[in-house]
Amino acid sequence: MTGTFWELELDIDELIDEVGDEKAMKFTNLLNKIFNQNKTINSTKPVSTKNDSDKDEIPEVLPVLPLRGVVVYPQTGIPLTIGQPRSMKLIDDVMLQDKMVAFVTSTDMDNENPDKKDLYKIGTVGVVQRLFRVPDGTVRILVQGMKRVRITEYVEEMPYYMAKTELLPEDETEDVEVEAMALAVRTQFERISEINSSIPAEMIGSVTSIEDPLTTVYTIANFQDMEFEDAQEILELNTVKDKLLKLTSILTHDIELLEIGQKIQSEARSEIEKMQDDYFLREQMKAIQRQLGENDEQVELDELQVKIKNVGLPEEALKQAEREFRRLKMMPSSSAEYSVIRTYLDWMTDLPWQNMTEDSLDIPVVKEVLDADHYGLEDIKDRLLEYLSVRKLRMDRKDALLIDGKADEIRKPREGVILCFVGPPGVGKTSLGRSIARALGREFVRISLGGVHDEAEIRGHRRTYIGSMPGRIIQELRRVESRNPVFMLDEIDKLGKDYRGDPASALLEVLDPEQNATFRDHYLEVSFDLSQVMFITTANSLASVPAPLLDRMEIIQLTSYTEQEKIEIAKGYLIPRQLKENGLFSKEVIFDEDALRDLIQHYTREAGVRNLERAIGGVCRKAVTKITTKEADIVKVSNDNLRDFAGKPKYFTMQEIAQRTEIPGVATGLAWTPSGGDVLFIEAAMIPGKEGFKLSGSLGNVMKESANTAMSFIRSHAEQFGIDQKLFAKNLIHIHVPAGATPKDGPSAGVTIATALVSLLTNKVIKKDLAMTGEITLRGQVLQVGGIKEKVLAAHRAGIRTIFIPALNEADLDELPEDVLNDLTFEFIQNAEEAISKAF
Repeated sequence: MTGTFWELELDIDELIDEVGDEKAMKFTNLLNKIFNQNKTINSTKPVSTKNDSDKDEIPEVLPVLPLRGVVVYPQTGIPLTIGQPRSMKLIDDVMLQDKMVAFVTSTDMDNENPDKKDLYKIGTVGVVQRLFRVPDGTVRILVQGMKRVRITEYVEEMPYYMAKTELLPEDETEDVEVEAMALAVRTQFERISEINSSIPAEMIGSVTSIEDPLTTVYTIANFQDMEFEDAQEILELNTVKDKLLKLTSILTHDIELLEIGQKIQSEARSEIEKMQDDYFLREQMKAIQRQLGENDEQVELDELQVKIKNVGLPEEALKQAEREFRRLKMMPSSSAEYSVIRTYLDWMTDLPWQNMTEDSLDIPVVKEVLDADHYGLEDIKDRLLEYLSVRKLRMDRKDALLIDGKADEIRKPREGVILCFVGPPGVGKTSLGRSIARALGREFVRISLGGVHDEAEIRGHRRTYIGSMPGRIIQELRRVESRNPVFMLDEIDKLGKDYRGDPASALLEVLDPEQNATFRDHYLEVSFDLSQVMFITTANSLASVPAPLLDRMEIIQLTSYTEQEKIEIAKGYLIPRQLKENGLFSKEVIFDEDALRDLIQHYTREAGVRNLERAIGGVCRKAVTKITTKEADIVKVSNDNLRDFAGKPKYFTMQEIAQRTEIPGVATGLAWTPSGGDVLFIEAAMIPGKEGFKLSGSLGNVMKESANTAMSFIRSHAEQFGIDQKLFAKNLIHIHVPAGATPKDGPSAGVTIATALVSLLTNKVIKKDLAMTGEITLRGQVLQVGGIKEKVLAAHRAGIRTIFIPALNEADLDELPEDVLNDLTFEFIQNAEEAISKAF
């Protein structure tokens, strides 16, 4: 021991020889611990240097020890590790001569050999109190800071830096604010020590007992981990108040980080504890189940494995299922992915990969079922019977078929044809599909495509999404447990399309007989054979159905019912069904045929029979009221009392048509809509004043073109029709189609508009029971139009008796029933002049 210095040099081999291996290692570890732990050195109480400064003046020239990443503060002790030869030389000289050292921090902590320009100008003068040489060649020292100094000039560089210094006195002005700030800093440090359990309790007690603000700053800054730039800034600040403000900011930030970390650790610990509890409970449950001879989870997995083998999966699907099952077995049941894979395997094993219902291909029986369910529709029934007959023949000859004199094995027949029923609402499209399923003995599936705009509804969602599931095609097949049902895709013309995909394009694979044998749902990720499914689609109009989709379907038109057909349908189907639904016996309510005809003509003018059934149901409910109130035992509905049951008529009669066409300028036209045929009136009027031509009535572009064409034709042939040309120059001619709120469009109103214009300009009245349809050219030629059957039936319902149709449409009358043809007179017109001449 020399003065205040204590140099300890050890030879580990000699120490082992003296005290033994175990004790020597314990002693060495103890010394390493003393010099390694920054916060457990004997400087928990700051060492005062006031007496030292009085006793030993600080020399003007001091050796400079560069430090990396650490700052020495006045009034504090700190352990340092010295490894650079130049620094070790400095320490050796200092220890021998009992000198003071200027401890200065480098601006770059990564630079092992900092130059003098890399050192801060302000540091701390101090003394080395302890030294310990360790076997790795480094030196551990304990230094005691004394005063702040500023480097004014470096006078020597070898063997180590020597520099002129000047003292930097501290501004220790104290007031209430400074004392409060010092108290707050000590409180913050105490809070940090509560969160950070590695800070010794002795240190906490020592720090909190300090009263001097400057000592508080340096002591806490010495113990608190911070960036060396912040530590240097605290040293360089001149006033205690500024130092306290800086330290408060650093401690506040550290407290926030520690509290957040503590919260995260607490949550993580809670989650881990919960998982551990769950694990132990599951293991206990398994042990109990083993004792009882039960193990539900393993039993379920065993059952699932057997199911995968026995369900009859195709090779591709079997490989996928086995791969997923192997993953499932290796996962804990608490894993989130466990339930995802388990759900997927449930779908795979529940699908009807091999389940099929056997077709009933007895053609006479099928015909009886179709006739029992539907009146009329002979063309549709004949087409269905042809389809089923071909299938029956192929099934009968499925073993072998002679082709060019050679036997060629026939594979199992696919459905091949996709039927598309197109017609107005209420004509029985959906019920016809249900009857086909009943006739074949197959399951029936119906999904509505109206408003569907997400492609995933058809193809399913990929399993990467939460809550993913197969598309509606696969879902319905699992529900009916058959892979050959009659599958009706209703309202295919009302499919939507947006950023989520195009369902119509997704249906191309479903409805293509050449592709649907390998249909791939996004959820299943394997092929599923849809070739045995009988797909039937329905639509009110084909205008919005994409052409590629139409190309894959056979279109079957279902047209409007005639009045007589509606009467027969009401007698055979609608009335019995409504009597049953309202709890009536067949003899309790009797409908006269004339009452049914009146109900059809004036209450439910439509293409189908949906509203007719509603009207019959309303009458039945009125009858139920009379029976339950004892007003009558049997209710007979006739023309005389129909208003008592159905209220006022809703549609115009022939007398109303006559009233609307009894003045010049009004013509009756025929139109086709997705809801069937309709009668419309075209009105023309002249307004004296400036020349012009005006259209109104919510007309589409095609109908506006027809009106302009008709106007041009009339003006170019005015002399032929006896029209004064001055009328065009002095009048605004207005064409209006009533029911303006209803959009109207189509290329079949040209003849009607031209006739209405001639009627207006010649002041002649058109025949009251006449309706017409047809498009004209600028030369007056009448062009062929569509929807003749629907238009003729609409005219027949309205009481029209004479109809003008284009001569090119004469063949379309073959589709009409005999009773309708017998009630009507047809004029086949080739040009507008002929139509106009016969209209008055």
